[in-house]
Amino acid sequence: MPYKNKEDRNVKREVELEKVRPGAYEARLTRQRARYAYDKAGIDRKGKDIDHVHGTEAGNGASNLRLREPSVNRSFQRNSDHTMKKNEPPKKTVAKKVVKKTVTKKVTPKGKK
Repeated sequence: MPYKNKEDRNVKREVELEKVRPGAYEARLTRQRARYAYDKAGIDRKGKDIDHVHGTEAGNGASNLRLREPSVNRSFQRNSDHTMKKNEPPKKTVAKKVVKKTVTKKVTPKGKK
């Protein structure tokens, strides 16, 4: 995440945290490889994030990568252990209008079919 002032960033602390957290180094390398692949393919990703559809564990296949707006890509719901609940932002629900249908019976006079 970018900082307003570079002086506010504690890089030494970030490096130490990455060493402690299991899988952090591999996940960072996966994200770097995805950025490199998009740059090598000539895809302009300025102002966009590369989204791993099924997480970084699923790899960097073309079906697992897509470009997203940062506001969308960074707004996933998270569990208490910071894992993703799902890979799409919550969808807005629209109240459905309930329409009652009346059933009309065709009445025939007695004696006629």
